[in-house]
Amino acid sequence: MEIFEELKERGLIAQTTDEEEIKELVNNGKATFYIGFDPTADSLHVGHFMALCLMKRLQMAGNKPIALLGGGTGMIGDPSGKTDMRKMLTPETIAHNIECFKKQMSRFIDFSDGKALVVNNADWLLDLNYIELLREVGPHFSVNNMLRAECYKQRMEKGLTFFEFNYMIMQAYDFYTLYQKYGCNMEFGGDDQWSNMLAGTELIRRKLGKDAYAMTQVLLLNSEGKKMGKTEKGAVWLDAEKTTPFEFYQYWRNIGDADVLKCIRMLTFLPLEQIKEMDSWEGAQLNDAKQILAYELTSLVHGREEAEKAKEASLALFSGSGNSENMPETKINDEDLTDGNIDIVSLLCKAGFAATRSDARRNVEQGGVSVNGDKITDPKHTFSRDDLESEFILKKGKKNFMRFSI
Repeated sequence: MEIFEELKERGLIAQTTDEEEIKELVNNGKATFYIGFDPTADSLHVGHFMALCLMKRLQMAGNKPIALLGGGTGMIGDPSGKTDMRKMLTPETIAHNIECFKKQMSRFIDFSDGKALVVNNADWLLDLNYIELLREVGPHFSVNNMLRAECYKQRMEKGLTFFEFNYMIMQAYDFYTLYQKYGCNMEFGGDDQWSNMLAGTELIRRKLGKDAYAMTQVLLLNSEGKKMGKTEKGAVWLDAEKTTPFEFYQYWRNIGDADVLKCIRMLTFLPLEQIKEMDSWEGAQLNDAKQILAYELTSLVHGREEAEKAKEASLALFSGSGNSENMPETKINDEDLTDGNIDIVSLLCKAGFAATRSDARRNVEQGGVSVNGDKITDPKHTFSRDDLESEFILKKGKKNFMRFSI
């Protein structure tokens, strides 16, 4: 199966500007494509995962990815999908986040020997003169058309600043620049980026003519992948210091039955023939599918060794076998004890499972907390040093586990 057909079969493509032209480019390894990543944090997260896997798939098929890091656009912040203006980051924070992104991307994309590029749009955006930009780019953008774009319409009632209004122009200028500097002929992005991406092809048409415009294409990714990765504790990060391999594994191990096969198809590199055999799975077989998904994705992000450890730890939780040493662990110090004891509310806060003691008490009273499989319903319940010196696993809800030691 050719790569474009495989992308469609896996449900990765939502919309394209010219399907036949894009098929021709990617199936023959002629695509030099880019995906933009604004460095709003010091780690990529699961919401970026599908884009990274797509870049890897297309590179394996002979195409050339460009990872565009938004050192310039990150100074503004994309209003798409936001209800309020994003917090402005300092140049130093943005630079630090970019270095973190580069390191993580290298696990997915081969940047050696010119097989892929990582570029920073600060290199061209930050040097732009405002008046020159207005004269060069401004006449090619209709404010009426921009206001009709979904990415802006969603913000009109809450309030859209002129600051953020410029984001579309910046993103369009990126495509225009990448086309000229690197021969980039395709842009990929999520469903909230469609208007911004089309603005890039339109700027190329107006500035460089119809021939250049005819060479550029836009591919919209299925939005399902971007919606993944949010938990009650926050985002699921690709950095092991922020989300441990065990926590990453457990996130996918606990995904809903309705989503597991979809995720296997979209995010893993398992052959489609093998995945199709799973389509009829139900009941207990879906738990097997979740373990496959969790193992494959943890291996992609953290390596096989960490995936094996996470799998062992998960087995220790769900079946009583396996190695619990690979679970996340929290140490209890003498200062955490009162008369040699610690209460369940303090343990929940110590584990990071509750923001306040009130939240922790409520979780206990609602029956969502257990220790070593025994439900704890009394917020005043305490544990001694002896309890903590033996196997001690705290569970909150279905997905949060912590091993304590002293």
